[in-house]
Amino acid sequence: MKRTLFAVAFWMATASAFSQTPTLQSSPRLTEADPSSVGMSAERLDKISKMLEGEVDAGNIPGAVALVAKDGKIVLHEAFGMANNATGKAMQKNTIFRIASQTKAITSTAVMMLWEEGRFRLDDPISKYIPAFKNPQILSGFNYADTSYTTVPAKSEITIRHLLTHTSGLGYGVIDKDERVKMIYQKAGVTDLFTTKSITIGESVRKLAKLPLHFNPGEQYSYSEGLDVLGYLVEVISGQSFDEYLKDHIFAPLGMEDTWFYLPDSKADRLVTVQQKVDGEWQQFPVTFYDTDYPKKGARTFFSGGAGLSSTAEDYATFLQMYLNGGELNGVRLLSRTTVRSIMGNQTGELFGGENQYYGLAFGVVTAEGEAHGGMGSEGTFDWGGYFNTQYFADPKEQVIGILMKQTQGPVDDQTAWKFRQMVGAAIDD
Repeated sequence: MKRTLFAVAFWMATASAFSQTPTLQSSPRLTEADPSSVGMSAERLDKISKMLEGEVDAGNIPGAVALVAKDGKIVLHEAFGMANNATGKAMQKNTIFRIASQTKAITSTAVMMLWEEGRFRLDDPISKYIPAFKNPQILSGFNYADTSYTTVPAKSEITIRHLLTHTSGLGYGVIDKDERVKMIYQKAGVTDLFTTKSITIGESVRKLAKLPLHFNPGEQYSYSEGLDVLGYLVEVISGQSFDEYLKDHIFAPLGMEDTWFYLPDSKADRLVTVQQKVDGEWQQFPVTFYDTDYPKKGARTFFSGGAGLSSTAEDYATFLQMYLNGGELNGVRLLSRTTVRSIMGNQTGELFGGENQYYGLAFGVVTAEGEAHGGMGSEGTFDWGGYFNTQYFADPKEQVIGILMKQTQGPVDDQTAWKFRQMVGAAIDD
């Protein structure tokens, strides 16, 4: 009996150490190359640079870093404008950005790495691992005078798949579409997005678990804090803190040295300033319900699986290249190509995006209709973005990655996201 218990304990302690494994495949790390060597037009890529320079000069964005890669080769990687207009600090190619919701795909990857180990099934109820989610309730009535509310029992439990696909019924607190949910989350003390305060993801998730849902799990798509819940699930399953799990099993194996929840002091001066436009001038965005300096100060204890990471364009391109390679990079396999196929599959039916796009287990994915629509990339192109105005896409058919990092809040006349994506596709010249 003692030997059996020891074996189980040893397996739980060590299984996650083999989430990433050596592989017979060995796609090289991203390196720079001449555009023509991979079938890209240097002249058309130059038009992208001129477009971004023009948008900075026109005052529509304060600055940006753009990266384009094809066939594992970086063919454009440039910085434009300012990282901080008030201080005159220029943007650099290795500037670090708050990537906010671009964190979600990384969290989903961690979840699927553990899934590959047989630790759970996607349709397991989350309450099996986080008991506070047992017996979920649906919001049915609300009193604005005192924020009291009534509920009815949900028809089913929230599953891990629901959390991955934003169909759980959970809300998103301060950015939720329903004012009632905003008030309920605030009163309960749920931490949304990111924070400098001394709180853990587990503490916040257990508060969240007691709150009413928007709808019955699986019936609708609604952007939510589900990936924060899954960040905590990674802790529960792996026995590691979420930040350590990501570092050990994703960032270190892929060489993503500039991707962190909270930046080391040695990297803090590379963090871009979040800016807003006031009377025609770019200024630092003030502290509101969050402090934009969260990646370099505060308690450094809240590891938001939905929005907490900061990174560079090149680091995130490395992560996306692993997906384009079918789950492998530089001789290290994080995911099987069969798992990647499931991640890219249509998990939400008609609940998300209309005919041009659906949602998988980590990304929005372009349909055949979306390809025909134009400007979105080939069928199967996967994408997402972040709260502070960052965007990315990766096209498996053309083996193209496009990343555009900016850092703004408030009203802006920024048309660069669609222009960049459209022009990258137009630069393919093979």
